[in-house]
Amino acid sequence: MNVTSLRIGLRRGWKEHLHLVKDRKELLTTLIGTVGVFALLLLWIGDGQVGETGVSQGTFMTVGFLAFTIFSNGLMTLPMAIATDREEGTLLRLRTIPGGIPAYLTGRAVTVLCQIAVQSVLIVGAGLAMGGIAPPRDWLTLVWVLLLGTVAVVPLGAVIGCLVPGPKAAAGLLGLPMMVLMVTSGVMLPVTFMPEVVQWISQAFPLYWQGLGLRAAFMPDAMLAAEIGGSWRLPWVAGALATWTVAGMLLAPGLIRRVTRRESGSRLAERRLAAQAS
Repeated sequence: MNVTSLRIGLRRGWKEHLHLVKDRKELLTTLIGTVGVFALLLLWIGDGQVGETGVSQGTFMTVGFLAFTIFSNGLMTLPMAIATDREEGTLLRLRTIPGGIPAYLTGRAVTVLCQIAVQSVLIVGAGLAMGGIAPPRDWLTLVWVLLLGTVAVVPLGAVIGCLVPGPKAAAGLLGLPMMVLMVTSGVMLPVTFMPEVVQWISQAFPLYWQGLGLRAAFMPDAMLAAEIGGSWRLPWVAGALATWTVAGMLLAPGLIRRVTRRESGSRLAERRLAAQAS
């Protein structure tokens, strides 16, 4: 990655984001698919409380949906976009351009970061307007958890996008695990409601730590009664997300270079024929 590739990637990612914002279909999909579903969930759960914590279910749902938005954009939306570009031959063409692949991946990452930012604002806005949630009580924690949580999943999303056979396969392979993690990682209901073995497994994934850090930013200490160890464990949140970030940064470049080197016209043709046959 050199300065020129980085600059081109940043500019490409920002332009693609502006294109998505101006596209009515994409905008409506974001509003309906993200905010619409979230608003319906808020109306469905009502104004009940989470156990005896005094925290409303709307607040818990808002924070959980925010964490899952970061996680799913990095580990599902990004891989599907990269897999689509592989299937269409974009990566094969970029391989012939000096710095083309680094600039492309930078652009994709910027677009995803912008999407996460927009959706996060919409979710928090809907929660404030409809769910009766209070503003974050710790803005600093909110900012660093959002940033570190995003960086923790974007490199891994790029790796997955380069490894899956195509966008349809990506959706099929990633959809069910995403739903399972959403249920078991404490973002939709307190993780302490789960069996102890599930609690330990959930802590192996970044979604749990993203959700815990965001709950620390939004929720009162009364919610600690429903948390593991009765603590926000912010140093552990930072350590876990930083570990995932470093692992992704170390793993992604080598795997991406290997996959792009193996791209060829014949492989592309085979994948297209297989996609048509299915």
